[in-house]
Amino acid sequence: MKSLSRVFFAASILLLLAQCVAPRFARAQQSASPAQTRQQPSPGASPAAAPEASQKIVTAYTLPPDLYEKTQHLEKVRLTLLVVSTIYGLVVLWLFLQWKLGPKYRDWAERASSNFLLQALIFAPLFVLTTDVLTLPTGIFEQWELRNYGLSIQGWGSWTWDWAKGELVNAIIGFILISILYAVIRKSPRGWWLWFWLASLPLAILLIFIQPLVIDPLFHKFEPLQQKDPALTAALEQMVQRAGQNIPPERMYWMNASEKVNELNAYATGLGASKRIVVWDTTIAKLNTPQIVAVAGHEMGHYVLNHIPKGFTIFALGSLILFYLGYRLIGWLLAWRGAAWEIRSTGDFASVTALLLLLSIFTVILIPVTNAISRYFEHQADQYGLEVTHGLTSDSPQVAAQTFQILGEVNLEYPDPGPIDVLLTFDHPPVRDRVQFSLRYDPWAHGGHGEFVH
Repeated sequence: MKSLSRVFFAASILLLLAQCVAPRFARAQQSASPAQTRQQPSPGASPAAAPEASQKIVTAYTLPPDLYEKTQHLEKVRLTLLVVSTIYGLVVLWLFLQWKLGPKYRDWAERASSNFLLQALIFAPLFVLTTDVLTLPTGIFEQWELRNYGLSIQGWGSWTWDWAKGELVNAIIGFILISILYAVIRKSPRGWWLWFWLASLPLAILLIFIQPLVIDPLFHKFEPLQQKDPALTAALEQMVQRAGQNIPPERMYWMNASEKVNELNAYATGLGASKRIVVWDTTIAKLNTPQIVAVAGHEMGHYVLNHIPKGFTIFALGSLILFYLGYRLIGWLLAWRGAAWEIRSTGDFASVTALLLLLSIFTVILIPVTNAISRYFEHQADQYGLEVTHGLTSDSPQVAAQTFQILGEVNLEYPDPGPIDVLLTFDHPPVRDRVQFSLRYDPWAHGGHGEFVH
């Protein structure tokens, strides 16, 4: 269930690659299953091929004692790594300033060429690569923990190759953003925050559009879902039609996730012509067709309820405020420490580290707010999923509850998270709440209808 999170991911990139220091172990958007070998269903497999456990009646989200203890330990790891990685990321930026790496890369760029774009082409990749290498220990520890808890099966060679490809993508995006940023700063020292904000909006939309077409295939293999599971494709098409969306079978895809993870996921992504539904092969192996349709119905909710434009509007307003605060404070920060860091002015490429430090601090402060907004949207999508599958799926509330139970079990979701955990690490409602809502939401009991689907 990732479509909404992609909006915020795009937003974080446009905040000057703030994801370099953002917590990287926040609660996963998709769910994962225990480490085990799965037998993939043949094309066109019927729902009966799903595991027998998926048919158990669910009345509440519960776990056996050993699994409960395991999720409790993992929850502590998540919260600890969130705090450590956040502080560590900010420290890395501070050390980058103290070690004067920015001025060193700037001098290399200026000696190599007097052309602005060539200078940016030298400076930006060096900046992105260095900050990412310095923050790599937290990424390695995260992957180690995912493997330790059976959420990932990806080997270190494959993981390193994915990291390298990600660095290439980040370097390209970094070059574009840094070029635009410093072009507008040098052109308009007082109004750059507004001009850069205006330039960032179409870039964010473009990124959301091209991600499923260009970026995702760099990391995973996609094939037409109709060739892998025609019955599932037909069920998804029926749900999409009821939702009033235009996602034909040609834009429904199977993804080979099992070569890297034991996670489960089915999601909608993209905009316009790039809009599509993606179902992981691990999901097909673990969930039956009605349960996968329930997940996809949730994703349709994000589109139908306009969560993408709403989330984008919130990002736009928030980033405008952040850029303005950055503009107001960067001058003060450079007046205080700029000479010691060998940063000449705001228009100096080397000032990007100081600006990113400010923006990162603001972004960290806003984590509880962005999580709360995301939880609200996700709850609405849960409600929409129940409504759009009502009548299409027999006993859709129980199917949704079963789905959340499985997702919670395989993703090792702790049943009893505390308020601080929810505030800091949950961008979806806790599984216990999602199960209870699924079971009690019944506007049709007395002849009524759903709020979103009549």
